[in-house]
Amino acid sequence: MTNGIPEDTSLNFVKVTSPALLPPWAPRPEVVRFFHETMKPYEDRPEDIERALDYAFSLDEYAGGFLMLADIDQTLAGALLMLTTGMGGYVPEHLLVFVSVNPELRGRGIGQRLIERSLAECDGSVKLHVDHDNPARRLYERLGFAHSYAEMRLRR
Repeated sequence: MTNGIPEDTSLNFVKVTSPALLPPWAPRPEVVRFFHETMKPYEDRPEDIERALDYAFSLDEYAGGFLMLADIDQTLAGALLMLTTGMGGYVPEHLLVFVSVNPELRGRGIGQRLIERSLAECDGSVKLHVDHDNPARRLYERLGFAHSYAEMRLRR
């Protein structure tokens, strides 16, 4: 067993920077469904996931990012969406928006490898938002994420 994945199983990663680069085993509707269903109870609405994908795939000067897909035998095992902020310093250069692993495959190190692989693609700092009761917090802390600020929002 290597990093929690059985030796006879190959975990592959695909970095996607435009809709045209989505592999046949992960069309956009499947990626949206995957994020929405596998992030429960912390899921976002499908339309918000769509907007985040639009931002990641945008060619605008102050937008962009990438989708990192993890697959086993061309079956979606995990996915991560990283946005580029166009900032730096007080606002990190990247925002890790979504990360999820197929619930049937959790506990095998896929999430950690997906995050590590994605962080290696980023120049500069990365931030993420995580609920206080989300058990993934421990993984993020092990990977070097630290608490910096309490987030406050004015909802309208």
